[in-house]
Amino acid sequence: MTTSSSASGAEVPAERDLGVSILNALPHPVIMLDPEGRVCSANDAAQNFFQSSAAVLGRHSLRHFVPFGSPLLQLVEQVRERGASVNEYRVDVGTPRNGGERVVDIYAAPASDRPGHVVIMLQERTMADKMDKQLTHRGAARSVTGLAAMLAHEIKNPLSGIRGAAQLLEQSADDEDRALTQLITDEADRIVKLVDRMEVFSDERPIEREPVNIHAVLEHVKRLALSGFARDIRIVEEYDPSLPPVYANRDQLIQVFLNLVKNAAEALIDTPDAEIALTTAFRPGVRLSVPGTRERVSLPLEFCVRDNGPGVPEEIQTHMFDPFVTTKTNGTGLGLALVAKIVGDHGGVIECESQPRRTTFRLLLPAYIDKIAD
Repeated sequence: MTTSSSASGAEVPAERDLGVSILNALPHPVIMLDPEGRVCSANDAAQNFFQSSAAVLGRHSLRHFVPFGSPLLQLVEQVRERGASVNEYRVDVGTPRNGGERVVDIYAAPASDRPGHVVIMLQERTMADKMDKQLTHRGAARSVTGLAAMLAHEIKNPLSGIRGAAQLLEQSADDEDRALTQLITDEADRIVKLVDRMEVFSDERPIEREPVNIHAVLEHVKRLALSGFARDIRIVEEYDPSLPPVYANRDQLIQVFLNLVKNAAEALIDTPDAEIALTTAFRPGVRLSVPGTRERVSLPLEFCVRDNGPGVPEEIQTHMFDPFVTTKTNGTGLGLALVAKIVGDHGGVIECESQPRRTTFRLLLPAYIDKIAD
């Protein structure tokens, strides 16, 4: 085996040096804890994040570097108890030592070749991401609700009169003028449809939910897509067949995924190897703060729609779930806003991660829990 010398003069396998180089190249902090909870390894990003050298990190337990009672410490114990990976989103691990508020996603897993050791990766959130996106989505939806109510009164009623007048004129118009009256009628109808779509946001009735097989929903969406707008696109499935039912409204879930798949298909128009992936997974330990409660609600079901298109323009990524934000020439910008509203009404969360050749819309939703005692 090829070896190289370490700083201490000992011979270290070249493969280990390569592994260290790979870890140090990662932009995310990665640390390993020994069975006593001490930091026994840390990449460059982790040393920068905790503002301590590897030597200093190695002299202390993780408790020394995170807030008292941090959920990160609980996650480590869960990993050891379950012997499986655990994730948690949007956890503040900031202390005066590491610069104050530091909101991160946590990915923790057992080290397969070292009993009792736990590997932790932290993915830091941007300032925009630190805000509760669901509150933002709901606030935007409320603004659309008020606007739709105003438009219904101030626009739809006059439009009915305009449309009726155009139809009366059409009866006595020649062929050239009839084309103009038809244009007036068509445009009036288009505006009415737009207002109707906006009025969906004003429906505040509780949704009717039941246990739903997500794979049956995705299969239905896939059939619709392949028979229409995605007939020339390859759709692959990466499913966890053991998933419990999702607690949701089936028709609304179909609407959500049909919208996401349609958006992906439209983004792939000029992509020669166009592909859409539908994935499902169980993420134990994923808990998020959801509007309307102080509790961190368990959202263990993860559903993704991924495409290999050009990606979402960076300038709209932080606003893409807001109403009227669109990159389509004739788009209304209401599709993703409605998707966010539906997901929020289900107590879930939707996120988007986008870069060229890989755009992923990720939904986290609650599982159905049968409350009837055995």
